Amino acid sequence: MSETLELPNGDVVSPDDVFNYNDYPYRLVWLDGDAHDFAFSPLYWGDSGMDIPFRDREALVDQWEVDAEGLLTPAEWEDWLDEAASDPRFSDEEVAGLADELPGEWDGDAGESDSSSRESSGGLRDRLGL
Repeated sequence: MSETLELPNGDVVSPDDVFNYNDYPYRLVWLDGDAHDFAFSPLYWGDSGMDIPFRDREALVDQWEVDAEGLLTPAEWEDWLDEAASDPRFSDEEVAGLADELPGEWDGDAGESDSSSRESSGGLRDRLGL
Protein backbone atom coordinates (compact mmCIF):
# COMPACT_ATOMS: atom_id res chain seq x y z
CA MET A 1 0.00 0.00 0.00
CA SER A 2 1.22 3.47 -0.81
CA GLU A 3 1.84 5.71 2.18
CA THR A 4 0.84 8.80 0.20
CA LEU A 5 -2.17 9.78 -1.85
CA GLU A 6 -2.34 12.28 -4.70
CA LEU A 7 -5.33 14.55 -4.28
CA PRO A 8 -7.25 15.57 -7.40
CA ASN A 9 -5.62 19.02 -7.28
CA GLY A 10 -2.13 17.45 -7.53
CA ASP A 11 -1.12 17.77 -3.85
CA VAL A 12 0.40 14.63 -2.38
CA VAL A 13 -0.57 13.89 1.23
CA SER A 14 0.44 11.35 3.85
CA PRO A 15 -1.33 10.47 7.12
CA ASP A 16 0.80 13.14 8.85
CA ASP A 17 -0.44 15.98 6.61
CA VAL A 18 -3.42 18.21 7.31
CA PHE A 19 -5.30 19.38 4.23
CA ASN A 20 -8.44 21.36 3.46
CA TYR A 21 -11.27 19.27 2.02
CA ASN A 22 -14.68 20.91 1.62
CA ASP A 23 -13.60 23.81 3.84
CA TYR A 24 -12.50 21.72 6.84
CA PRO A 25 -9.12 20.32 7.95
CA TYR A 26 -8.69 16.57 7.44
CA ARG A 27 -6.02 13.88 7.63
CA LEU A 28 -5.65 10.82 5.41
CA VAL A 29 -6.32 7.45 7.07
CA TRP A 30 -5.58 4.17 5.32
CA LEU A 31 -8.28 1.58 6.03
CA ASP A 32 -7.79 -2.11 6.67
CA GLY A 33 -8.76 -4.39 3.85
CA ASP A 34 -8.25 -3.50 0.21
CA ALA A 35 -5.03 -1.59 -0.40
CA HIS A 36 -6.98 1.19 -2.11
CA ASP A 37 -9.42 1.96 0.72
CA PHE A 38 -8.87 5.16 2.65
CA ALA A 39 -10.79 7.78 4.56
CA PHE A 40 -10.53 11.46 5.33
CA SER A 41 -10.68 11.99 9.07
CA PRO A 42 -11.78 15.43 10.30
CA LEU A 43 -9.01 16.93 12.40
CA TYR A 44 -11.16 17.81 15.40
CA TRP A 45 -13.86 15.15 15.05
CA GLY A 46 -11.60 12.19 14.15
CA ASP A 47 -12.57 8.81 15.62
CA SER A 48 -16.14 10.05 16.07
CA GLY A 49 -17.75 8.25 13.14
CA MET A 50 -17.40 11.37 10.99
CA ASP A 51 -14.67 9.98 8.71
CA ILE A 52 -15.40 10.10 4.98
CA PRO A 53 -14.52 6.71 3.43
CA PHE A 54 -13.41 6.23 -0.19
CA ARG A 55 -13.08 2.89 -1.96
CA ASP A 56 -10.32 4.21 -4.23
CA ARG A 57 -8.83 7.39 -5.68
CA GLU A 58 -11.37 7.45 -8.51
CA ALA A 59 -14.17 7.73 -5.93
CA LEU A 60 -12.33 10.71 -4.44
CA VAL A 61 -11.96 12.34 -7.85
CA ASP A 62 -15.72 11.96 -8.37
CA GLN A 63 -16.46 13.67 -5.04
CA TRP A 64 -13.73 16.36 -5.13
CA GLU A 65 -15.41 19.76 -5.15
CA VAL A 66 -14.04 22.71 -7.08
CA ASP A 67 -13.39 24.69 -3.89
CA ALA A 68 -11.53 21.88 -2.07
CA GLU A 69 -8.10 23.38 -1.51
CA GLY A 70 -5.79 20.57 -0.39
CA LEU A 71 -2.58 21.54 1.39
CA LEU A 72 -2.48 25.06 2.84
CA THR A 73 0.40 27.17 4.11
CA PRO A 74 0.53 28.10 7.82
CA ALA A 75 -0.64 31.63 6.91
CA GLU A 76 -3.59 30.20 4.94
CA TRP A 77 -4.56 28.01 7.93
CA GLU A 78 -4.37 31.09 10.18
CA ASP A 79 -6.77 32.88 7.79
CA TRP A 80 -9.03 29.82 7.84
CA LEU A 81 -9.04 29.88 11.67
CA ASP A 82 -9.90 33.60 11.63
CA GLU A 83 -12.94 32.84 9.49
CA ALA A 84 -13.93 29.80 11.58
CA ALA A 85 -13.68 31.83 14.81
CA SER A 86 -16.35 34.22 13.55
CA ASP A 87 -18.53 31.48 12.00
CA PRO A 88 -21.37 30.40 14.33
CA ARG A 89 -21.18 26.83 13.00
CA PHE A 90 -17.91 26.36 14.93
CA SER A 91 -17.75 26.36 18.72
CA ASP A 92 -14.93 28.23 20.45
CA GLU A 93 -13.71 24.87 21.80
CA GLU A 94 -13.56 23.37 18.31
CA VAL A 95 -11.64 26.36 16.89
CA ALA A 96 -9.18 26.28 19.80
CA GLY A 97 -8.67 22.53 19.34
CA LEU A 98 -8.07 22.98 15.62
CA ALA A 99 -5.64 25.84 16.28
CA ASP A 100 -3.59 23.51 18.50
CA GLU A 101 -3.29 20.98 15.64
CA LEU A 102 -2.92 23.20 12.57
CA PRO A 103 0.42 24.61 11.40
CA GLY A 104 1.04 28.27 12.14
CA GLU A 105 0.84 30.46 15.19
CA TRP A 106 -2.75 31.64 15.29
CA ASP A 107 -3.43 34.00 18.21
CA GLY A 108 -7.21 34.07 17.91
CA ASP A 109 -7.55 37.86 18.02
CA ALA A 110 -9.37 38.20 14.71
CA GLY A 111 -12.49 36.32 15.83
CA GLU A 112 -12.62 37.60 19.42
CA SER A 113 -14.55 40.79 18.77
CA ASP A 114 -17.33 38.82 17.07
CA SER A 115 -17.29 35.87 19.48
CA SER A 116 -18.54 37.87 22.47
CA SER A 117 -21.54 39.10 20.49
CA ARG A 118 -22.49 35.75 19.03
CA GLU A 119 -24.19 32.97 20.88
CA SER A 120 -22.07 29.97 21.76
CA SER A 121 -22.72 27.40 19.08
CA GLY A 122 -22.74 23.65 19.13
CA GLY A 123 -20.26 23.43 16.25
CA LEU A 124 -20.94 20.10 14.60
CA ARG A 125 -24.49 19.91 15.95
CA ASP A 126 -25.32 23.26 14.33
CA ARG A 127 -23.78 22.22 11.01
CA LEU A 128 -25.90 19.08 11.01
CA GLY A 129 -29.01 21.04 11.96
CA LEU A 130 -29.48 19.22 15.28
